[in-house]
Amino acid sequence: MTTPRPAAVIVLAAGEGTRMKSATPKVLHSIGGRTLLGHALAAARGVDPLHLAVVVRHGRDLVAAHIAEVDPDAVIAEQDDVKGTGRATECALYALPADLAGTVLVTCGDVPLLTAETLRGLLQAHAASGSAATVITATLPDPFGYGRIIRAADGSVAGIVEQKDATEAQREITEVNSGLYAFDVAVLRAALAEVGTDNVQGEKYLTDVLGIAGEKGLRVSAHLIRDLWQTEGVNDRVQLSRLGAELNRRIVEGWMRAGVTVIDPATTWIDADVRLGRDVIIHQQTQIHGVSIVGDDVVLGPDTTLTDVSIGDGAAVIRTHGSLSVIGAGALVGPFSYLRPGTELGAKGKIGTFVETKNAQIGVGSKVPHLTYVGDATIGEHSNIGASSVFVNYDGVSKTHTTIGSHCRTGSDNMFVAPVTVGDGAYTGAGTVVRRSVPPGALAINVAPQRNLLGWVHQKRAGTASAKAAMAATSALAASEQSPSVADDPANVTEGNATA
Repeated sequence: MTTPRPAAVIVLAAGEGTRMKSATPKVLHSIGGRTLLGHALAAARGVDPLHLAVVVRHGRDLVAAHIAEVDPDAVIAEQDDVKGTGRATECALYALPADLAGTVLVTCGDVPLLTAETLRGLLQAHAASGSAATVITATLPDPFGYGRIIRAADGSVAGIVEQKDATEAQREITEVNSGLYAFDVAVLRAALAEVGTDNVQGEKYLTDVLGIAGEKGLRVSAHLIRDLWQTEGVNDRVQLSRLGAELNRRIVEGWMRAGVTVIDPATTWIDADVRLGRDVIIHQQTQIHGVSIVGDDVVLGPDTTLTDVSIGDGAAVIRTHGSLSVIGAGALVGPFSYLRPGTELGAKGKIGTFVETKNAQIGVGSKVPHLTYVGDATIGEHSNIGASSVFVNYDGVSKTHTTIGSHCRTGSDNMFVAPVTVGDGAYTGAGTVVRRSVPPGALAINVAPQRNLLGWVHQKRAGTASAKAAMAATSALAASEQSPSVADDPANVTEGNATA
């Protein structure tokens, strides 16, 4: 069945959310890598409305700024001092074109598991029944706190009564209002003009529209859904966590059905905007956040957290924390690597154990195997950076860049004091502090000759375990005719007042 295109979707996001006990507006709390409002906007856009309006009030500036970021085409409507969902909807209609005609959906900004598919089902049911208003309903074993659906004899909806206004008999009803509706816009405008605030909470209820429409002889229908999670809103942090866990369970299960192997779904977290290729393997304790994009045949984890990271086919990322980085096809990262923003690792490259990178472009086949910091640097292709090297990019005032060419071999314990360039094919010796650029094919060394100060331990650390061990070893050497004397080595000198 073809889904009719709605004239508008109105998302109600004006509530304060006092039970969250937070300085952050409720709808800006997040699960699955999106705010609650972000989920609501994604569902609304999924039905391709002609207009999308969001009603704001509490934390207006913060909420409006977020809307402008995630859906800049949405219309922002401000609720005035009159309370209630009916007034909020009325304020949205004021912000939409006056000649708006057709069907309007009204949804909530704090119902994050609602899907576009369910909204399409609502639209189809609304159109098929020829109703003036249709409400999504659910049957709950414990309906406390929800508005109850009052059915007419023919099965249509006679009205909705809120918990605080319900009689004892009405509170026994288990079919509840989800707060999600489809309305004929002309009926909605006219009915809202008649809705008052004569109720326990002194609010202008949107639910009263259904009763007014029914009194005028117009059909009001209920669209019952079985997936109760899609009707559940967030009112406190317990519910936030609960819905977050359920959303993640659904996302992880969806990816497994799409061809991803997840070793331990209970400890794997995947955000809603992540994209995974075929035959990806995700090990336990792995979190993939933001808009990360993972290619085919990639191995992730265990113990890995990635945010906004792009990974090429066939790469492996093990026990790594990374963000805003690019990992090439067939590359290897980890274990115990830290990829900070701006890291780009080429195909078949390596960032190894206890390596930290930041704003670093590392070419195809190049390796930074272990115990190294690479910051503000470019490394060419097929180069190898020795262990325990540091790219010294900060002089206390500004940060500068280091360039290592292609096919370079740098020694262990090197310091590259930026700005400096090491040419293609160049080598550097172990322990070198590179302060000047190295020409292509050159060897850079600046190590001073080693000196051995004989007898220093006996003189300066007499009576220690080291002195006793040295004395024993010296005696053993002296007794062996086959052992060369250390005194024959010109690097060994005797200085009675030598210091370390």
